[in-house]
Amino acid sequence: MACLLPAAQRLPAGFLFLVLWGSVLGDKLLVVPQDGSHWLSMKDIVEHLSERGHDIVVLVPEVNLLLGESKYYRRKSFPVPYNLEELRTRYRSFGNNHFAASSPLMAPLREYRNNMIVIDMCFLSCQSLLKDVATLSFLRESQFDALFTDPAMPCGVILAEYLQLPSAYLFRGFPCSLEHMLGQSPSPVSYVPRFYTKFSDHMTFPQRLANFIANILENYLYHCLYSKYEILASDLLKRDVSLPALHQNSLWLLRYDFVFEYPRPVMPNMIFIGGTSCKKKGNLSQVGDSRLLAALSLHWQLWFLWAALRPVFGISRLSLGRWSHDLVVGNRMPGSE
Repeated sequence: MACLLPAAQRLPAGFLFLVLWGSVLGDKLLVVPQDGSHWLSMKDIVEHLSERGHDIVVLVPEVNLLLGESKYYRRKSFPVPYNLEELRTRYRSFGNNHFAASSPLMAPLREYRNNMIVIDMCFLSCQSLLKDVATLSFLRESQFDALFTDPAMPCGVILAEYLQLPSAYLFRGFPCSLEHMLGQSPSPVSYVPRFYTKFSDHMTFPQRLANFIANILENYLYHCLYSKYEILASDLLKRDVSLPALHQNSLWLLRYDFVFEYPRPVMPNMIFIGGTSCKKKGNLSQVGDSRLLAALSLHWQLWFLWAALRPVFGISRLSLGRWSHDLVVGNRMPGSE
């Protein structure tokens, strides 16, 4: 797995998933997405896999925002106990509340309350799915080869265990560091700031203490968010279930870049595919590149000139700095005032 990491950074996410999925020799894929922005990155990968000839079924609630029809996959819908107006209202409130200010210690509690606006509805959706006999029968009879899901909401994780399917997760992050908590990756509170604390990795003692308390609240947050899913899973699987145990045998495709994160060990089943959420890159203009390089070159020449002539003519560093800045951003040439 380690030898795949350098190659993984150079391959498209869909192709990477296809290669890693090849060990199960599958051609029928069940996708259990999360509605909203989470679906946008997953959709690109699903379409890429479809273009390579895979038969894909996307499991969607009958009331949704973005999970529309497509030529790249077939949809299988299931009933849910809410309407489109309620769905839109909850997502709107969820988005607006992210801009509310709060102290670092209260951030986990505020995040919990905000997440519950959407998670309560997601739980109702999952509950309806796992109790829908017709849909479960369809999934069993379809004999899928693998399952692709977003583990932020564990309904797909539970389905993978129920259908006995190998699974892959597409994940960006969650307030309680879900991937590191469930993957059992080391994440020391004295060095790695917790979500929403806005601390750096160089924390003072009071900040480390606040980070430690935030970590405890994150664990409580996880319990509050996911404990009722364990009840659903236990009812479906007819045995006691621990959600962390269900996550440990899957492949994590992490939609961020290792170099932008705090350095920490990760498990062998975690692959970084940062960039899948970015705008498609384009070629830089050669004219623009040459102008920028020339401007930067002249910028440094001006600084050396200032160092040499300052004792003679008394040119101020502020004036030269303003000139060089104006030159680099393309406003005006020195001496044009």
